[in-house]
This record gives sequence, structure tokens and C-alpha cells, in this order.
Amino acid sequence: MTKLDEFTLNLLINDEVLALNQDPLGVQARCVSQVHESEVWVKELDDGCLAAGLFNRGEIENQVTANWPDLGISGKQIVRDLWRQKDLGEYENQFTATVGRHGVFLIRLRPSGK
Repeated sequence: MTKLDEFTLNLLINDEVLALNQDPLGVQARCVSQVHESEVWVKELDDGCLAAGLFNRGEIENQVTANWPDLGISGKQIVRDLWRQKDLGEYENQFTATVGRHGVFLIRLRPSGK
């Protein structure tokens, strides 16, 4: 642990990602979409929000899309990047991210106005 660079250390102590893992509802994430080497997994959270992981299992960078109907939601959603702890804005119907090879883009979805 003493030899970790700042980036890796920040990933390990990210309080928003840890809160997702320790959510009191205790619901396991499930795969809701799989297209070629891309997958979207979703997890319900205790506060009524959702968390989603956009996975790229491929060897090259790829676009991965989370479609609201696949997640069981509709309307405008505020999307938050959990790795960077930053709101990305309001999205309607879907969210697309560029995901690096063998990477994951981790988001939290909150209905607009909540």
C-alpha cells in the first residue's frame, strides 16, 4: 500500500464507490444488456437511485450505451461519474460513454428533480 501511486490510491478510497458497494439495500447487480463485447449491469440502491456499470470486455476502446428501458427507468436522469465524483448532466432515454479496453464506466442515475 505504501507504494501505490496517487491515482490508484484514490480509486481504492473513493467514498462514492465504497458507498455503492456497501449500500444498505444489499441488492446484487444484474446484467441488463450484452452486445458483442459490451455489457451494462444495474443495481438498485437504498435511496431509490440506480447504479450502472458500462463494461467493455474488448481489446479496443468502445462506446457502451445504457438504455433507460433496459434499466427499467424513463424520463430525464442526472448521471454522475462515480470514479471522478462528478455530475455529467441530464440525459433522456440513454447514456453513452467511451470505455477503454477491458474497462468500466461506473455511474449513478438519479431522476431529474429528485
